Amino acid sequence: MVSIAIIGRPNVGKSTLFNRLVGQRLALVDDQPGVTRDRRPGEARLLDLEFEIVDTAGLEIADEDSLAGRMRAQTETAIAAADLILFMIDVKAGLTPTDLDFAEVVRKAASKVVLVANKAEARGSDAGLLDAYSLGLGEPVAVSAEHGEGMGDLRDAIVEALGLEVFREPEPAEDEAVTDVVVEDETEETIPAYDETKPLRMAIVGRPNAGKSTLINRFLGEERMLTGPEAGITRDSISVEWEWRGRQVKVFDTAGLRRKARVQEKLEKLSVADALRALRFAEVVVIAFDVTVPFERQDLSIVDLIVREGRAPVLAFNKWDLVEDRQAVLADLKEKTERLLPQVRGLKAVTVSGETGEGIDRLMKAVVETHRIWNSRVSTARLNQWLERVTAHHPPPAVAGRRVNIKYMTQVKTRPPTFMISTSRPDALGASYTRYLTNGLREAFGLQGVPIRIGLRKPQNPYAGKKKRSS
Repeated sequence: MVSIAIIGRPNVGKSTLFNRLVGQRLALVDDQPGVTRDRRPGEARLLDLEFEIVDTAGLEIADEDSLAGRMRAQTETAIAAADLILFMIDVKAGLTPTDLDFAEVVRKAASKVVLVANKAEARGSDAGLLDAYSLGLGEPVAVSAEHGEGMGDLRDAIVEALGLEVFREPEPAEDEAVTDVVVEDETEETIPAYDETKPLRMAIVGRPNAGKSTLINRFLGEERMLTGPEAGITRDSISVEWEWRGRQVKVFDTAGLRRKARVQEKLEKLSVADALRALRFAEVVVIAFDVTVPFERQDLSIVDLIVREGRAPVLAFNKWDLVEDRQAVLADLKEKTERLLPQVRGLKAVTVSGETGEGIDRLMKAVVETHRIWNSRVSTARLNQWLERVTAHHPPPAVAGRRVNIKYMTQVKTRPPTFMISTSRPDALGASYTRYLTNGLREAFGLQGVPIRIGLRKPQNPYAGKKKRSS
């Protein structure tokens, strides 16, 4: 697929154009400059054109080791990888020395460039539009990313630069074999096997500075995410795709989650909301704990949030390379995991180091195994055989002298495993007995480490609502 990158100094509207092209608010947008820090790819559509669009951090002149310098390095990587550069300027504000400096950089580094003059709808923008010719990047395309004006002209400029043929999909071969359709007998309940080839969606979450972006860079084997000693570098939830042992994995890097009372700034609120959206989209969520200060109150709150959302959790005790007495620390981590996180018994926890790569393979094995359990289904026959045994061993409580009668149990969905119990008195079963059944399900059917949901319902009376016959 054609790759197009949006480049420009901070606050010229790059993320606004990115959101318009992908058709949804994926990138954070704020009046504050420098909101975008990492490269964010997305699938774009512009009239009849489909391509990959990459949002980038604003270009700034800064020392290489500074945060702004590292952001610039990420943008330069995007320039090198793209087929076309959209160099964006703000014609409302007019040209700045930064625009002139980086126009020179883009002219040398990129073979194909389209000059995009944003905010052209503003009063007084004509002067800035005329000045744009002095950049030496060809005729500027006047657009309004916020209002969607000039998109047709932008499409024509992209086609002129790249040609229309690169956007056309190749025709399928006429002699392609048609896959046979297998019709299975649906009279018996069949439990499908876990598909180890299906793509997996994973998110990395945790407190600020727990090493989430460093972990993802280690997965990918490149400096894809911006990292550094500063807390809160990541703001957008960036998704990247990679392959682990032949399996496609889409992983989301997210902003650090702090306690709600400490989240004051509008931009940080947007970052947290973006992280929560990524969490709900993911299947498996890796919670990165800083092993030097694990089990802070916020760590426990994050795990609880993931369980309530029904995601499949895996703990990653990061920065393991900083630990000296590993045996003692490991025993302490195991004891605290079991004691402080009882709501997900059997939760898989792995010690890793994003810095050195230690434990990364073990972490991915734990992710795949947890994903398999999260997708588990138990047949109704096995469930009710088990239910008969456990209720005989420990009958439901009697309330007001009346025994609660459990009729049957069935699994209504997976992801997470969700069960429905038919009982004569749903309101009288009690939370403690429901926990007893939940723990029993974990042990009997190997559902350790994932959320389990149990619903209660009263069986329907087939004669309810019917009038009594007169004799």
